[in-house]
Amino acid sequence: MGFGKVITFVKDKVHTKFSLFSKMNILIIILFIPIIIVYTFSNDVSFNVVSKELKTSSTKQIAFLSSQIDSRINQMMDFTITFSKDPNVQKFNGLNIWDDNYSRMQTRFVIQEKMVLQSGVIDIWPAGYAVHSQQNKDIISNYDTPKTYDEDYLNRNMSGKWTYGNGESDYPEELESFYWFYSDSVTQQGMLTGSNLVIEASFSYKNIQNMLDTYKAGGQGDPLFYHNGNTPILNRSADKQLSSELITYLDGQSLKDTTQQVVELEGKDYLVNSIKSPHLGWHLVDVVPLDELLGPISFTRNLFYLCMFLLFVVGISASVLLYRNVQRPIRELVNGLRRVQRGDYSVRLHSNERSEFSFLFHRFNNMSRQIQDLIENVLNEKIRAREATLKQLQAQINPHFLYNCLGYIINMAQMKDEEAVVSMAYNLSSYYRYTTRMERETATIDEEIRLLINYLDIQKLRNGRIDYHIDISEKMLTLPIPRLMLQPIVENAVIHGIGKSYTAGEIRISGEMSNGFCRVYIDDDGPGLNPEEYEVLTRKMRDPLQEEMGCGLWNTSQRIIHQFGNNSYLNFKKSPLGGFRTEIIWEVSSEEEQHYYPTNKGDTQHADDHSRR
Repeated sequence: MGFGKVITFVKDKVHTKFSLFSKMNILIIILFIPIIIVYTFSNDVSFNVVSKELKTSSTKQIAFLSSQIDSRINQMMDFTITFSKDPNVQKFNGLNIWDDNYSRMQTRFVIQEKMVLQSGVIDIWPAGYAVHSQQNKDIISNYDTPKTYDEDYLNRNMSGKWTYGNGESDYPEELESFYWFYSDSVTQQGMLTGSNLVIEASFSYKNIQNMLDTYKAGGQGDPLFYHNGNTPILNRSADKQLSSELITYLDGQSLKDTTQQVVELEGKDYLVNSIKSPHLGWHLVDVVPLDELLGPISFTRNLFYLCMFLLFVVGISASVLLYRNVQRPIRELVNGLRRVQRGDYSVRLHSNERSEFSFLFHRFNNMSRQIQDLIENVLNEKIRAREATLKQLQAQINPHFLYNCLGYIINMAQMKDEEAVVSMAYNLSSYYRYTTRMERETATIDEEIRLLINYLDIQKLRNGRIDYHIDISEKMLTLPIPRLMLQPIVENAVIHGIGKSYTAGEIRISGEMSNGFCRVYIDDDGPGLNPEEYEVLTRKMRDPLQEEMGCGLWNTSQRIIHQFGNNSYLNFKKSPLGGFRTEIIWEVSSEEEQHYYPTNKGDTQHADDHSRR
């Protein structure tokens, strides 16, 4: 049962919180979100699969090219080792010692012919060979340019490894060849004993370029041969700008034997693969443009998003059109009805379009106009009735005070107290001069305070032990209140407070304003009441007038309610003086509070602090 109430409460909240326009837009968004999420996931999966396959394929291709280069180098090294064991080559090392000129010439011819034949076996990989005889200080090669035996040349290059260049180039920036020197010495490679036979194997950088060109013709990459500190070997159709940026990037990296990473070059993403050659120590690098290969997938994805955006715009446009032509007129009609419900019958609806809602607006305007006329007539009747009630209540209060004053004059005249009679008559005439001016139904607190001073002075004549103090701020004195609002309460404090005690005699009147309410406190030091009696008396102020209850306090309470509204009232409690306290509380607007009583308490002064001793 409780769960059903919760569901109903949530439905009501959703119904009141979201309008039809909001619900339609939310529905459109809810329809689009799953489609976009599913497509994005599917596109990401496809993109990742293609990207993974591309990386794998690129790695395999560059690995195959690297294996081809290493295979060519291995063939050269195997031939060099085998060639060093050839009898004619071994014979060449001691040729000048034992053989005659004819044998020497024939041996040189056979050796040179074998080197030429080996070099021409593979056209794509021409190689250069040379046989250096340390014993007879001679050299045989298949080079076009003849060389002479150089001992220092051998010592510089006998490292036992492939090197780029033979140390003789005068232009280190120019592309050179790769060299490997092999000795038939049984000792460690790189050491010459004076009778060694050294086989020199070399191949030009153009061999590498040929391999790179063949690789590029069958793929999408742009390969190069790279070694930090040397001029890289590019394919003949390489993109110079792209290669320059790639080389700059590689110079700042520490390349491993196998590397694969995505690098941004020229504002685009490229897949860079590199494999290190175990013989040469160089890296074979291939750069593949990912944007070009994966571009169709990205284009299809962007086209889908564009279509979804256009569909979303069309959906929102239809929702806006429905909102302007249906929901907005309905909302204006609902708002107009709510304003009528709050009591604003002057509301009128206007429509510039000729539609079904223009007829509804016209009928609504007629209805609100008729209700406004009816309410104004009833309100005027209520105002006249209220004015009559106020005058009746005021008429009830005036005689009450007059009877008390006349009784006092009679008593003083019987007591032959002429001064008291004159003083009373004087104060009574001042009082009636104030009360008989009926052109205004309200007065300021200052005027009422002056009347209280007049009244308390009269009571002072009657009872010499009466002492009163009035402490009202100067700003508060300007507030308007119903005429004769304070006098009956002060009179009640004199008669029922001080009059019922032989020791009491102090009356204190004070006031304050805060939080939108004005409060006036009237205290006496009489016997007071018990707590239950205070509550009963406060409650009676809201009830109809009863025969056993005096009309002074009740009339004052009714006048406050008529004047200031239902949030205004009389309250009764024990006084700080020990007797009876009456609190007059009425509501004031924030504008009145700021105008009559500013927040700067330093501006507050005591208008009148009378102390009769």
